[in-house]
Amino acid sequence: MRSDVRRAGERYVTEGDGVRTLHSFSYGVHYDPANTGFGDVVAVNEEVVDPGRGYAEHRHSDVEIVTWVLDGELAHHDTTGTHGTVRPGTAQRLSAGEGARHEEMNASDVEPLRFVQTMLRSRHASAPEYASLDVPPGPGLHAGVTLHAAAELLVARPSAEVAVTVPASPALLVHVTRGSVAVAGELLGPGDALRAGDVEADVVLEGDGEALVWRLGRSA
Repeated sequence: MRSDVRRAGERYVTEGDGVRTLHSFSYGVHYDPANTGFGDVVAVNEEVVDPGRGYAEHRHSDVEIVTWVLDGELAHHDTTGTHGTVRPGTAQRLSAGEGARHEEMNASDVEPLRFVQTMLRSRHASAPEYASLDVPPGPGLHAGVTLHAAAELLVARPSAEVAVTVPASPALLVHVTRGSVAVAGELLGPGDALRAGDVEADVVLEGDGEALVWRLGRSA
């Protein structure tokens, strides 16, 4: 297995009006030709949004947009007609297809919002589509929302008592969201990520944290 660790402090930073974005990949004005994606993943952005602020309606196409809330509540509205609040524990997916518009705001006027948003190359070329899945709480390896991409999302929560085993896949992206997770001899903290290729054997995650695990090069 070939692996590459990217630390949280190496991410590109964008400061906006009431929002702060930490980019794991080349994004917008932060163009890095050596870091434009991994497998079908083209963006992993951690968003920190002040109370009552957020992103007004804007357009995307040809991407899967997967949202995982860490703290607070996200008010979401999109052109599929979906309108609601996304809370920690729910994996949300918007397949933009031929073109979708969405709005993402902090649902609270008091509490901050923090979420991770991943974008992937999509195989969905028709009308926009929305899906969400409530992921079970507690330790273990849990399935995330399904995707129109050569990728599978898993939510891994190893504990002090029980390790988590991720099945082999052509490539693997592990992005830690909470606590600490040890994988392939590397100890990762919040915002750290491991990108691995040629994953021919199952991969064990240990520690006491949470990670978004992307099995890449395969369909869910």
